[in-house]
Amino acid sequence: MLKTLLSPRLLGLHLLTIGVVIAFIMLGRWQLGVFEDSGRPVMTTDPAPVPVTELAPLGAQMQGTAVARKVTVEGVYEAGRQLLVADRRPDVDAPGGKVSRDHGYWVLTPIRLDDGTLMPVVRGWVADAADPAATAVPAGRMSVPGRLRPQQGSDTVQRRQEGLPPGQVQTVATGELVNLWQGEQVRNGYVVAEPPSGALTQVASPPPMAGGEVTWRNLAYAANWWIFAGFAVFMWFHFVRDAVRADRDREESPEMVLEG
Repeated sequence: MLKTLLSPRLLGLHLLTIGVVIAFIMLGRWQLGVFEDSGRPVMTTDPAPVPVTELAPLGAQMQGTAVARKVTVEGVYEAGRQLLVADRRPDVDAPGGKVSRDHGYWVLTPIRLDDGTLMPVVRGWVADAADPAATAVPAGRMSVPGRLRPQQGSDTVQRRQEGLPPGQVQTVATGELVNLWQGEQVRNGYVVAEPPSGALTQVASPPPMAGGEVTWRNLAYAANWWIFAGFAVFMWFHFVRDAVRADRDREESPEMVLEG
């Protein structure tokens, strides 16, 4: 049997089968990867900027389609209402609060729009609250490009037990800003300026994302390739079995003739 298995005609079959099985397994794994990636969020087309008043409402929740959209904010910065958002990294998706304690501040300055409402704008990030860049506010009428973000819930960060100094907040929550900027109408959400003001560091804000469509056919393709691999092994087994039987029958035939 060993002589048959190692014969040149079967050695080629062994190598061919190994190559085919490896190729089919890899093709199946590739299709499985395509299936797994199909459901992940993907970057959508970045629409042209629109005035922030079209997407940031007053007294209502922001629509999901408005999140991370490019907008322009036109008006005058209210330097006297500027706040620092404490314990923040220069990335809107990075966690805030205790996990980012002493990592820096977002510089939050409202712009008074032409209709008299206030739009909170994160002008950038600064490492030190005493840095002059944190307090320098551009004067005059501005047209600020950026990305619109939804307000942050007051329970989204683990707050400091000892509280914060005056002029600092932990989240960009519309309800909290209304209380701080009493008597003002504050639009929902906030805008991350792109580019940042002056010497401030850019706060990263990714473009809109959308959920990917799951392509179940790729999962079926993966299963097909693995079935083909199993069939290749099945056919190899039958070819080898038939070859072993044929050689065994040839070896036994002379003995049967002599006995006759």
